[in-house]
Amino acid sequence: MSAREGAVPTQWHRATDPQDDTPRPSPWSAWKPHAGADLRASIVVFLVALPLCAGVAVASGVPVELGLVTGIVGGILVGSLPGSSLQVSGPAAGLTVLVADIVGSQGLKALGAVVLLAGLIQIGLGLARLGRWFRAVSTAVVQGMLAGIGLTLVLGQVYLLADRPQEGNPVANVAGYPAALASLPGDPRALTALGVGVGSLLVLRLWKHAPARLRVVPGPLVAVLLATVVTVGAGLDVDRVEVQSLLSVVTPLTPASLEGLAPLAVLGAAVTVALIASAESMFSASAIDRMHTGPRTQYDKELVAQGVGNGVCGMLGALPMTAVIVRSSANVNSGAKTKASGVLHGVWLAVFALAAPALLGLVPMAALAAVLVQAGWKLVAGIPFRALWRTSRSEVAITVVTIVAILTLNLLEGVAVGLVLSLVKAAVQASSLRTRVREEAGEVHLEVSGSATFVRLPQLADTLESVPADRPLTVHLAEPDKLDRACREALETFVEQREARGAQVSVRTAGPEPAGQRA
Repeated sequence: MSAREGAVPTQWHRATDPQDDTPRPSPWSAWKPHAGADLRASIVVFLVALPLCAGVAVASGVPVELGLVTGIVGGILVGSLPGSSLQVSGPAAGLTVLVADIVGSQGLKALGAVVLLAGLIQIGLGLARLGRWFRAVSTAVVQGMLAGIGLTLVLGQVYLLADRPQEGNPVANVAGYPAALASLPGDPRALTALGVGVGSLLVLRLWKHAPARLRVVPGPLVAVLLATVVTVGAGLDVDRVEVQSLLSVVTPLTPASLEGLAPLAVLGAAVTVALIASAESMFSASAIDRMHTGPRTQYDKELVAQGVGNGVCGMLGALPMTAVIVRSSANVNSGAKTKASGVLHGVWLAVFALAAPALLGLVPMAALAAVLVQAGWKLVAGIPFRALWRTSRSEVAITVVTIVAILTLNLLEGVAVGLVLSLVKAAVQASSLRTRVREEAGEVHLEVSGSATFVRLPQLADTLESVPADRPLTVHLAEPDKLDRACREALETFVEQREARGAQVSVRTAGPEPAGQRA
């Protein structure tokens, strides 16, 4: 059997008996019925992706071209790999805060190493078949993470609407607003940029009310094009995107570029990028699967594909990627039928980046800031706070605390706070300790039933303290195997201390006793 005959079948080619001379369909014949739909969808996705790739790069503090490189790799490479059929990958607003912190603290040269290592981690997680486990993360934490990222993005990009530099972290940005507003009247150039930015925001906000035939063109592209035409036509003095040659910006990762980097800092950043990018990609895949009836996502394979894409982006020194819900939903809503639409959108990005990159140099920075403000606000507005408040106020509390922690600390620590809170909530919900103290014929009976974790220790301790100390005691344990170690030790210590004082104590169990349980 030849290597071709033994190859793994693709979605276009079904392996058959080598002796079977039935003509096999070619990839073209299988895709041909969907060619028109996929081609149209790829153009729409390209038009959505172009301003977002540029805007995410600007917000991350890296050259615009690196955002395009990540979009190209996400489209052509990741789009060709098995995993999700209609999901589209590229640079995401959800990672801008983290990337900006990496570039700001360790320099641009560290970005390639971080992204490459993050990709390798993702590949390992996918091969270990852990893809679906990312969907087990508390929804409240994920929503808090996305909203925290969105608010951080909005609070920083507001400055760029007026061509002003950010103050720093979200708290510093908010603290700097009064001074920034007070200085605006005396700065005509900043007022001009602010007019362009606010105008772009209005276009983005109102575009959904445009006639249906016009809404075929994505709102972000319309806002950027209008802002560019107006500023160029009127000769307005505003900051514009700085453009360089694509090949001059891409700096492949080499051993020399790793010199001077702090290994622990790189490793910590890589783990954070890998976990956040993986979680965002898996949640995006789950959402996109609900939007179409085609093949379902193979989560482990999709995680490996994301890892391969990030590995290549890391080797090229580009931005990290995730599966992006905005581009993916545009792909589905535009009628895409196969993976070809995502691949073609990457081809169009490559053609633009190589043939007409100078066009980006005409785009006002304020317009891109408006696109990112809109993207950040969507991350916040997407949380159904009212519905959550009616069904689970504890979920709202975890979401809000996660958001506040991200804004006041940083992304990693904020997510960690949210995860701890969600684990505590799970432990409380898993506990159903029931205690009762009753007296009968001069003897005290303590009844303990249900399950209990360490979070029920205060309740158990209060009950034990309420037991009269001067009478015989019988402890009834209905299900001792359902008490965790902390609760068992508290109960055992109470019995031992009571016996040491000469009191009469007996323990009766109705269920199996765990190893080491006092009889």
